[in-house]
Amino acid sequence: VQLQASGGGSVQTGSSLRLSCSGSGFTLNDYAIGWFRQAPGKHREGVSCFSLPDDSSTYYAEFVKGRFTTSGDIAKTTVYLQMSDLNPEDTAVYYCATVCIYGTVLPSTPAKFGSWGQGTLVTVSS
Repeated sequence: VQLQASGGGSVQTGSSLRLSCSGSGFTLNDYAIGWFRQAPGKHREGVSCFSLPDDSSTYYAEFVKGRFTTSGDIAKTTVYLQMSDLNPEDTAVYYCATVCIYGTVLPSTPAKFGSWGQGTLVTVSS
């Protein structure tokens, strides 16, 4: 199982970006896919969860509700995170993983649970 996040970049406040999480070795029917972010000096935190196996598990963190949308393409084994109305507080490295965690992610979690892709940096300037 492998994942890779892409699509990050440097944008200005109010802009939009679409991140992609491309997977291999599994299908979107096998796992829920979580998006996470880690800002400098802060713990990693859950952003959203996309779940085909259990649609009721799809969720968004409060700080992105109404601005971010997650969706998936089964044929491409890719999950997207459409981000709009970005602000400097959204600046972080964004990760995807075959696990959904609501709230703070303990530093030891990535090594114990799920498969994690390398992150993609999103920088939002004012």
